[in-house]
Amino acid sequence: MPVLVTINDETSPPWRTNMMPEGDGSFVLYLHGQMRRRAAVDFDDSYRNGPLHPVPEWFRVELAANPTALEKWAALTPSRQKEILRYFAALKSDVARDRNAIRVISALTAANERFLGRDWVDGA
Repeated sequence: MPVLVTINDETSPPWRTNMMPEGDGSFVLYLHGQMRRRAAVDFDDSYRNGPLHPVPEWFRVELAANPTALEKWAALTPSRQKEILRYFAALKSDVARDRNAIRVISALTAANERFLGRDWVDGA
């Protein structure tokens, strides 16, 4: 959602920026460097977001049984790992879990595979 931002009644003309939805009805206001300096706020360098869902035990067992898949999993970007773990957390049945365990191991180890709506080449 585009917005105009005035900070400390000093910004003329107001800055244009965006508020991004969080998915729960709330929004995040993005401030670029000049805005943060004017507002006397800093970026939190200690913030580290990673996967929000734990690695399921059934997937951990599959990875441990396949060293190539484990190596490729470790090389994935955190956002790709997060996407896969979020998908796994939504699985409702053992059949779906087993089917997707086979598919993700194949995506990580095969030269070319299609998984989660994208083409995987050499495990990435």
